[in-house]
Amino acid sequence: MNETEQENCLYVYSILNTATEQNLGTIGIDDNPVYTIVYKDIAAAVHFLEKKPEPAKDEQQAKEWVFTHNYAIDKMTEKFGTLLPFSFGCVALGNDETIKSWLQKNYEPFKSELEKLSGTAEYLVQIFYDPKILAEKVLKDSPELQELNTKIQGMSKGKGYILQKQFDVRRDQAITKELSKLGAEFGRAIHENVKETVPEEKKSNVPEKFKGKKSVITLSCLVSNENVENLGQVLEQINEHEGFAVRFTGPWSPYSFIDLKKDFEHT
Repeated sequence: MNETEQENCLYVYSILNTATEQNLGTIGIDDNPVYTIVYKDIAAAVHFLEKKPEPAKDEQQAKEWVFTHNYAIDKMTEKFGTLLPFSFGCVALGNDETIKSWLQKNYEPFKSELEKLSGTAEYLVQIFYDPKILAEKVLKDSPELQELNTKIQGMSKGKGYILQKQFDVRRDQAITKELSKLGAEFGRAIHENVKETVPEEKKSNVPEKFKGKKSVITLSCLVSNENVENLGQVLEQINEHEGFAVRFTGPWSPYSFIDLKKDFEHT
């Protein structure tokens, strides 16, 4: 679609399951009216631009645009159910006919994705642990560590230095082993109740509520509507493990499970 020389553009929000051309109201960025462009029984939700938009003037404006983009996606989800959301900033050069041709060209994959994601939503699962509590647990469960710790307590600081280093290494190894075991256990329980998962690749910020804790697992999960309650129960059981805490947020549009960026430019 970038081959067109027309200056007019369309800001694209999502692909929808609808055969009806309709105005969705002024829910777009900068209060632009959003409408659908239909091909067969799917449509693109867009708003019109006379020219390619300028970059945000500052961070506050960028945040407002992203918030409005996500708000529009939420309103469309309420109205149409399953959709294929675009990330913020996808702009197509051309006009309505350009979009319609693009929908025609990509009809099969778009329809397939809509069917695959039907009746699902994305949820974020984060599991944290308290390092102090886990250290106490591995010490309690290990006679070897207890014996070494007792020896250290009976020595002067200087004489116990080497043993303390040994204790620290063995304790850290025990913590790593315990985390690996529990992480695998938690992962299996979660995967039994989701369709797909995408692990968080970058280190995510720990929310204020969980300050002082460290991350065990961060997963974006594609969950069938009928399995959300079961997943919630599994996470509640994990949350009851001493020293562990779970953050479970959603539902969100399934951004992590589709890629609609090709053929588009970002503002």
